[in-house]
Amino acid sequence: MTGRLASTSITVAIIVIALVFIYLPVGTLVLFSLHDGRVPVPPFQGPTLEWYGRILDNPRIMSATLSSVIIGLVSSVISVALALLAGWGLARHRVPGRKMVEALLMMPLAVSYLIVGVGLMVSFSAYIPKSVGFVLIGHVVLNLPLAFAILYVQFDTAQARLEAAARDLGASEAQVFFRVTLPSLKIPIIAAFALCFTFSWDEFIVAFLLSGFDPTLPVVIWGLLRTGLDPQTNAAGTLVFLVSVCFALVVELFLLRKKPND
Repeated sequence: MTGRLASTSITVAIIVIALVFIYLPVGTLVLFSLHDGRVPVPPFQGPTLEWYGRILDNPRIMSATLSSVIIGLVSSVISVALALLAGWGLARHRVPGRKMVEALLMMPLAVSYLIVGVGLMVSFSAYIPKSVGFVLIGHVVLNLPLAFAILYVQFDTAQARLEAAARDLGASEAQVFFRVTLPSLKIPIIAAFALCFTFSWDEFIVAFLLSGFDPTLPVVIWGLLRTGLDPQTNAAGTLVFLVSVCFALVVELFLLRKKPND
């Protein structure tokens, strides 16, 4: 009994230490975004929403936020669409070297973002100027393997039976895809989109290398940090964090709704 109690206590202590280690920096960031003082150091004074108001009045931050939203939305839509078509094609048609194609599509998940960014910059900088469009291309390259990994596993045997039943009832390939395949994959598609947006929204390395004079919000925050600590920087960082958490919760909720027998 004593040994079991000691084991439980150690387990609880490890969990608490891990949670503190993970969430203390984020909690500190959020807390000092409400700090009523120019230098975000203890003791805490406030709370105040002044720094969030200054973000709204800062044209550079608002422009960067808009760029991040546009890049996140468009790159996520393109990535999910390409991943869906690639998964459907590989799962439902005979493709020579299918295993090799699968591996090539998912291999970028193991590649450093720095390598991807430098590779894109070296390969295309002579033809594509650094801009929001170039960052968009980079984020599609990053998000496509992620979306493919999520969606490809959904084309299982049960899904194939539904599609076969629709064909037996006289449905064409287009009708099967749009009336059977897409509706049955609605939850994984939304989850993949939300996860891709989350990765794109707070991605820094590729955006820093490819953005030029149109930086995304993480790049602007990095620039603010170079000038020193500022509650406005904390407020901008909190904005990035809260949006990421919201989309992560969306992914979690949709995945929880996906029952094993769906």
